[in-house]
Amino acid sequence: MSDGIARPWALMRHHAGWADVFLIEKETADSITGVYPDRETVGPPVNYSMRAVLARFETLEGARAAREGAVLEWRKHDAAVRDAETALRAAEKAREDAWLTCLRGSAG
Repeated sequence: MSDGIARPWALMRHHAGWADVFLIEKETADSITGVYPDRETVGPPVNYSMRAVLARFETLEGARAAREGAVLEWRKHDAAVRDAETALRAAEKAREDAWLTCLRGSAG
């Protein structure tokens, strides 16, 4: 029995901070084929590289619980990310102002 049969549920990266539950229906050494059961419209099976799998689980409930726990962990860092983004915007503004000041000084 392959690992894909034993653990047919996977979490696939959807976007930063979110993973979608994926049902693996078939796999090879290089790729997996399956569907996203939590989406409103479950379309035809899709194929991905094995690298797209973030984690594998034996049950749907296990995959969903892991996803929710990971979201909570992600959210713990929201304030630090906002602070870093604010500092980055301030640094970019200072860089832009310095660049404009240099250009204007050179034109004089």
